[in-house]
Amino acid sequence: MSSPAPRSAAASGTPDRPRFGVNYTPSQGWFHHWLDFDLDAVRADLDSIAALGLDHVRVFPLWPLFQPNRTLIRPRAVEQLVALADAAAERGLDVNVDGLQGHLSSFDFLPSWTQTWHRRNIFADPDVVAGQAAYLRTLAAALADRPNFIGMTVGNEVNQFASGPHPDPDRVTPDQAGDWLRRLLAACEEGAPGRLHLHAEYDAAWYQDDQPFTPAHCARIGAVTAVHSWVFNGTAQRHGRTGTATEHHAAYLIELSKAWALDPGRPVWLQEVGAPAPVIPAEHAAAFTEATVAGALDCQDVWGVTWWCSHDVSRSLADFPELEYSLGLLTNDRQLKPAGRAIARVVAEQREREHRPAPRTTALVVDAGDEETAPGRSTCAPGGPFFEAFARLTADGVRPAAVLASRADDKQHLADRGITETIHPDQVP
Repeated sequence: MSSPAPRSAAASGTPDRPRFGVNYTPSQGWFHHWLDFDLDAVRADLDSIAALGLDHVRVFPLWPLFQPNRTLIRPRAVEQLVALADAAAERGLDVNVDGLQGHLSSFDFLPSWTQTWHRRNIFADPDVVAGQAAYLRTLAAALADRPNFIGMTVGNEVNQFASGPHPDPDRVTPDQAGDWLRRLLAACEEGAPGRLHLHAEYDAAWYQDDQPFTPAHCARIGAVTAVHSWVFNGTAQRHGRTGTATEHHAAYLIELSKAWALDPGRPVWLQEVGAPAPVIPAEHAAAFTEATVAGALDCQDVWGVTWWCSHDVSRSLADFPELEYSLGLLTNDRQLKPAGRAIARVVAEQREREHRPAPRTTALVVDAGDEETAPGRSTCAPGGPFFEAFARLTADGVRPAAVLASRADDKQHLADRGITETIHPDQVP
């Protein structure tokens, strides 16, 4: 198909208009497609993605397949990743690459040199971390000269390995987690200088008191803040499929992240968001999609929205949680679904308008304890006092922001963010 050439993806900061993309889940073989890489099948998938009007994809090498030994990064696998990126460029799609997979759709993918007889902490063992750094540097360097390469994400929700409820966690302290992130982001920068390199955690970083990856890590390390919004975390169960907290969960995470950001204009990337059954029934997926994206776009400094996911998982593959089979914008045979049509409509509409949401002048004060470690961050989780107060204010049309308790009296900070009023959760009726 004929598509315009992708924009240069190297620039940092918030774009004039939010980017719209999708997390690429191959229609043939899911992420196991790397074992039998078929570039024609990839091209057909990318054609179906580009037809939605999207401008980027997030792609996922499987770490054990690309680096099966600590000192072996398979050249052929790297070549296939570059071929995928080039095929995306031909269709006007930029590419972000997640390096450490890590964890995808309930399955863990860790190389044998970190497990069982070679069991070592993936965040703290110096040899493992050196191997990870070499791997990320290699992937970044292979794509550094591609104009459509956005940059690296260190890995997909790697914080789930660091604490419960994981059945065999690699436990670290918050200081060790921060050191690990900085080391691996530096490796990405060494491989591809000037690109948009970041890290991404699942929402335990914002909600779980003892999670060693913290809100401060998310909002202060890397080029942008990434948030992953999934309403099966208790939000939809508590508030229903059309509840304000459910439809605005993505916007809530965007605004919550801003409370910890040192830069008041730091970009936020809604890097994962989807319509999971059964809490969002299939017949309501399109409405949820439109409401979620509209809420996110009512926030300032949004880098982009990347939907999970492109194509459904084939029913021929076993043992996935039921919801994973139906999250695609397209079916397994590349047919457009209602949520896909909703995304295509939103993208077309956004091309015609300027993205200038008004400042959020009222801020709800979040007190999670120490800024760096947030030992009381469960106040921000579904059912927590801060979360529920934020939802009530949103339902009343207030458009709240979030501000840390330690900064609630900092006039310069409030002015920089356009905040003129602060409210504590116990003041919300």
